[in-house]
Amino acid sequence: MATEQDLLARITQTPGVCSGRPCIRGMRIRVSDILEMLAAGESQATILTDFPDLEADDIRASLLYAA
Repeated sequence: MATEQDLLARITQTPGVCSGRPCIRGMRIRVSDILEMLAAGESQATILTDFPDLEADDIRASLLYAA
């Protein structure tokens, strides 16, 4: 399993990409979008199916970042 440091390295903030908001690995998938889906009751499996470029560690990284 990935360490906390490895997980947090998946979170990027780049000016001009999603208005500089935290994203997953430079993609235009915001951490806040993942957190909102989880809060709405979406399962990890559903999120990974809907966003095939995401990995399970990306979801864990989002949760860790929020914490």
